Amino acid sequence: MRRYDKNADEDDIRSRPGRRGSRPRTRIRPKHEDAAEAMILTVDRGRMTCLVDSGTKDERQVVAMKSRELGRKGVVVGDTVSVVGDLSGEPDTLARIVRVEERSSVLRRTADDDDPYERIVVANAQQMAIVTALANPEPRPRLIDRCLVAAYDAGLEPLLVLTKSDLAPADELLESYAPLGIDYVVTRADELETVGAEAVRAHLRGRTTVFIGHSGVGKTTLVNALVPDRQRSTGLVNAVTGRGRHTTVSALALRLPPPPGAKPGSKKALDPGWVIDTPGFRSFGLSHIDPSRVIHAFPDLEPGTVDCPRACSHDEPDCALDDWVADGHADPARLYSLRRLLATRETPEGD
Repeated sequence: MRRYDKNADEDDIRSRPGRRGSRPRTRIRPKHEDAAEAMILTVDRGRMTCLVDSGTKDERQVVAMKSRELGRKGVVVGDTVSVVGDLSGEPDTLARIVRVEERSSVLRRTADDDDPYERIVVANAQQMAIVTALANPEPRPRLIDRCLVAAYDAGLEPLLVLTKSDLAPADELLESYAPLGIDYVVTRADELETVGAEAVRAHLRGRTTVFIGHSGVGKTTLVNALVPDRQRSTGLVNAVTGRGRHTTVSALALRLPPPPGAKPGSKKALDPGWVIDTPGFRSFGLSHIDPSRVIHAFPDLEPGTVDCPRACSHDEPDCALDDWVADGHADPARLYSLRRLLATRETPEGD
């Protein structure tokens, strides 16, 4: 044991540093005022590909990871974030995401209706393109209804994209969704690379659109036709089960090419729109959906809910919407469509 004489001072006393270091703790976090704004293009095992200085001559892709100060806050494709660190975009460089800006919209889903954990599919989209094949595999109207409910809940405008019309007609399916007033595009495999792709692009210009569809409907094939310089892997439908195989394993945001005749530097050339390709799925759980938000997608019916009883499900004897429609304020087919969509939360996906 070391002894000190009566003239010892503090410089003579040895202090052992703590296990966590001697750096004092503080609650003051850096403001990162010099952080650059970026858009998340894809997420892969904790690494995010971000687009920095979008629409300028200095535009570049930067790989980044979440900073510790974000904690458990997730980062998804479509997010607008603030990044610091090495923003050169050179190989083997890594930046840090220090902020996630407020999202204008969030599309969520659960694995099934009994799953309590919701997953964010994409952020800041304005439109949902529901891709459905007319044959091989057969259409699944119940799944389309579920996607519509999720779109209305997230505040996204739905777009119905029907593929493989060379194998089956689209009239019957379109007729069942006519009361909803949904925009739609019908494509053929033999015209997809030309007039088919341009017909779809006309609905996507200047907007961020997330493409949703179950495996095998031709979703990624359509995205490849829309963005020819970024080809993603595609697969075939299983001849035995009639189901598609998962070929897209992660969501990816792709910028559409400028429209023909767009002047360089113009808004149409700099902001032609974005498509977000997502992995195919075989179920779309709605356990996270609040039925009261679905009515907002029916502006002709919403005023009629004023006289509804509290917590009305809009499908019960005391619902005021029956009288609202009987008085001629809305088409009865619209009320039927609303109740069909609300019933999807309580009905299995099988058709």
